[in-house]
Amino acid sequence: MSIEHLPDLDRFQKLGWRRVHRHRRAARRRGNVAFLGVVMSSTTWGREEDKLINPSKLEMFVDDLPDMPRIQGFDFENDVPVPKSLKIGMFHKKWKFHRDIPSTSVFAFGTSKHTATIPGPTIEALNNVDTYVTWRNLLPKKHILPWDPTIPTAIPANKKGIPTVVHLHGAIGEPQSDGHPQSWFTAQFKEKGPTWTKKQYRYINRQQPGNLMYHDHTEGLTRVNLLAGLLGAYIISHPEIEAPLGLPHGDEFDRPLIVFDRSFRIDGSLFMNSTGNNPSIHPQWQPEYFGDAIIVNGKAWPRMIVRRRKYRFRIINSSNARFFKFFFTNDLGFIHVASDSAYHERPVMLKEILLAPSEIADVIVDFSKSKSNSVILGNDAPYPYPSGDPVNESNNKVMKFLIKQEQEVDSGRVPKMLIKYPSADLSSASETRYIVMYEYTSNIGEPTHLYLNGKSYEKPVTETPKVGTTEVWNVINLTGDNHPLHIHLGLFVVLDQTELVDIDEFKQCMMKMNDAIKCQISKYARGKRMEVLSHEMGWKNVYKMTPGYVTKILVRFSYIHSNASYSFDATAEPGYVYHCHILDHEDNVMMRPMKLIK
Repeated sequence: MSIEHLPDLDRFQKLGWRRVHRHRRAARRRGNVAFLGVVMSSTTWGREEDKLINPSKLEMFVDDLPDMPRIQGFDFENDVPVPKSLKIGMFHKKWKFHRDIPSTSVFAFGTSKHTATIPGPTIEALNNVDTYVTWRNLLPKKHILPWDPTIPTAIPANKKGIPTVVHLHGAIGEPQSDGHPQSWFTAQFKEKGPTWTKKQYRYINRQQPGNLMYHDHTEGLTRVNLLAGLLGAYIISHPEIEAPLGLPHGDEFDRPLIVFDRSFRIDGSLFMNSTGNNPSIHPQWQPEYFGDAIIVNGKAWPRMIVRRRKYRFRIINSSNARFFKFFFTNDLGFIHVASDSAYHERPVMLKEILLAPSEIADVIVDFSKSKSNSVILGNDAPYPYPSGDPVNESNNKVMKFLIKQEQEVDSGRVPKMLIKYPSADLSSASETRYIVMYEYTSNIGEPTHLYLNGKSYEKPVTETPKVGTTEVWNVINLTGDNHPLHIHLGLFVVLDQTELVDIDEFKQCMMKMNDAIKCQISKYARGKRMEVLSHEMGWKNVYKMTPGYVTKILVRFSYIHSNASYSFDATAEPGYVYHCHILDHEDNVMMRPMKLIK
């Protein structure tokens, strides 16, 4: 295997295994505008940190939690569900994130500019009924946020317009509708990326019922397009299977909670540092974005009035880089019924839930168990995770629930058994792969870019699974960060997490050879085992890759509920990708192509 820009081992050793984060904290608040991008304004904003809203001055829990508009992705003919075609636009508009924050310029999904929201409307789909969506780019010519063309980026030939493309995260569907990062398009489809194929996407919805998320996935611009607001929830239901479970249902008692973080200037505009941590290399790119305010369904630290009964919350972490460790500040807990896009076999009782960016937790909360009339949903995850800054008074609270005093009869229940899928069979694996996570740093110890297997995104495809097969992927994390790995199309089960011993020695070999087999990975993957938590033992599409560990996963490239092969041609162009779901890492360029074969 050829070696391409492998990390500087001496620099890694000088910095220590846990990367020093003081550079990042300084960079997040640093200086003047050095670069605003090809299509950006060239106005200098001065000392940006002097123009930020102090979140401690904002009163929490003053805005009601919105329920995003719901759009059915199906119609009925003679009481039979049939496919439906939707047109959903991306609009530039103003959005009110908090009572005391001026209206903010955002990019928002919706069927019209007036109805567009942050997050976008929740799309409700039915199992085995196609949904067709034409994603309409109605954005302006210039971005509202700084971006950086020194990383691999979608830039139109005429340098006008904002490229976008939508990925349905968690979908098992055709590659032409997957939202490939190079399938972008500008307003009115005037310019298109090299792998663009069609205007109308087909979501087949043949997979298991569960929770998905749609969001922008444009090459090099994912972090800024999501930060601007291009994200929303998508739910696939299977009434024949789910209704007998008796879980809380209906718009009042079954609510998506889409959680992310943002910072604001005093004029209400979104703040994203416009000076990079290595400005001579990347004028704007930063290794992670962290905001000061925690947003739920488009409101900062909202409140929700609930009754003394069970509620179902589909919690989606749609932050760029922030992990959340959710907990309640009183005696309440979570009944965890599904992870990402798949149900558990049995519900799991939890006191806290750690969610990486793009992970989804489907939980039941029984407010009748509360001894008080209010409870705060808190957060206790350092940032960057796991060895960054501790939470502070702004980001250690997420939202508040105000609980009505009256007791009531609760029709919702949580059965002992949920949905059982065929188990992961290690003996069925037809291929074993090694996926190595590298970070590259400058002479000041600041990250410059990140790669998987020491290769840039543009290098030829090396992961070519066969349709209908199962593979073992050993993911080796040689960085100091926890990276949430997301595989498009494939679902996987985590089998084992083993610490690397004598890691500096192993890394020294990897820097020279970039080959886990030749470097005798089995010699080093013999440290302590990390337990796979009970609510993370099922089928997932994202998992947190612990630094200094080898995480073994079993990836299935067929439907998990039936073991059947796909109902579409998964071998078609433009193929799929897998990547870290810290968006700043994905953009620069912790992502690789994946091509399925017959």
